[in-house]
Amino acid sequence: MPQPRISVIIPAHNEANAIGLVLAEIPAGLVQEVVVVDNNSTDDTSAAARAGGATVLHERRPGYGHACLAGMAYVFGKPQSEQPDIVVFLDGDHSDFPDQMPDLLAPLLRGEADLVIGSRALGEREKGALLPQQRFGNWLAARLLNLRYRGNVTDLGPFRAVLAPALLAIGMEDKTYGWTVEMQVKAFRQGLRVVEVPVRYRKRIGTSKVSGTVRGTLGAGYKILWTIFRYW
Repeated sequence: MPQPRISVIIPAHNEANAIGLVLAEIPAGLVQEVVVVDNNSTDDTSAAARAGGATVLHERRPGYGHACLAGMAYVFGKPQSEQPDIVVFLDGDHSDFPDQMPDLLAPLLRGEADLVIGSRALGEREKGALLPQQRFGNWLAARLLNLRYRGNVTDLGPFRAVLAPALLAIGMEDKTYGWTVEMQVKAFRQGLRVVEVPVRYRKRIGTSKVSGTVRGTLGAGYKILWTIFRYW
């Protein structure tokens, strides 16, 4: 794939202290556009993202999926000649390592994959970066996906890259916590080539809106399992 157009979509809720660091670590000249979707933040996330050179969108409906869908609507709402060939999803809390983006892109550029997941389970993790409930939830979800689809996945990591035609064919719908697993389930169901690459993972800046609260943990766990069994 010669010089593909690459768009990065970063959902962000109250990440003013982290988003600038995330943007600064994206390899220079690699991507066409970085889109930060401010998901109803009450801090200066938007200003920090603009200062870092990102295009900023506003999605006031809370939910990770809502933010990702808003980013997709923007990049695929452009004229055909300006639409991306590849879309990268990345969290805005500085837990991922954006400088590993070439590692995720490599299987796509070699024509070996349609969807690449950055696996935190296969990579190096800073102590405390993944809480026990996150590790268990990822393990359980991965086991269920492998059981149903005879796959070999280890993680539902948010750092991922996908060919634009595959992303559009998947038909993403989830508005909240089920976004990442929905993408993997539908990719398997459609026979897409799903590949994992190891990625590093560190403690996020600030408190997680999901694993940092009992309500968020239970809500995310329920939605992930519900999504898997919905398509079972």
